[in-house]
Formats: sequence, C-alpha cells, structure tokens
Amino acid sequence: MLASFSILPVGVGEELKEHVAKVLALVDESGLDYKLGAMQTTVEGNPDDVISLIMKCHRLMKDIAPRVLTSITIDDRKGAGGRLTGKVSDVEEVLKRRLSHE
Repeated sequence: MLASFSILPVGVGEELKEHVAKVLALVDESGLDYKLGAMQTTVEGNPDDVISLIMKCHRLMKDIAPRVLTSITIDDRKGAGGRLTGKVSDVEEVLKRRLSHE
C-alpha cells in the first residue's frame, strides 16, 4: 500500500517546520519506506503498518496543537510493491526521460 498524507496543526502559528519535523522523526523511525515531499509524505508498506503510522503521527500532532487536520490518499493495489519509486519510473519510461523528483 502507498499512502500520501499531510498533517496540518491549527492554532500553533504560521511556522510549522518544528512540528512537522517531530512527525517526520516518527516516520523515519518506523522502518517503512517513505518519501518526503513539499506538501505531503508518502509511505509504502503493509496496510496495517501504514495506517498505524499515520494515526501515530496524527496523535503526536494532536498533543501539540488544539486542532489537527489530516488528509490521506491511499493507493492499495493487490500484489503491487516497490511503487514508491516505481510509479515515477513508469511515467519516465513513457516520456523516455527522467523527471525532476529529488
């Protein structure tokens, strides 16, 4: 399963990097493959592990902020693995060139 998620703390001011860093530390420690993006983080793994991690991140942010908005997009394809980089590679193959994604 792939899941992209973003967590927005409400009521903690405009500067969010310190709060986001705490959440990303959890993601990094999880052992799941992930990719940090400018607006979301995408994780890949067993569905139970992925959802558990996202909820752990949500609860951590809830400890920091009085209100938290979490958005999740899930791509759950039977038998698929290695999709964190594979989906990008598939598009690059069609275009016959490397795209900027690092």
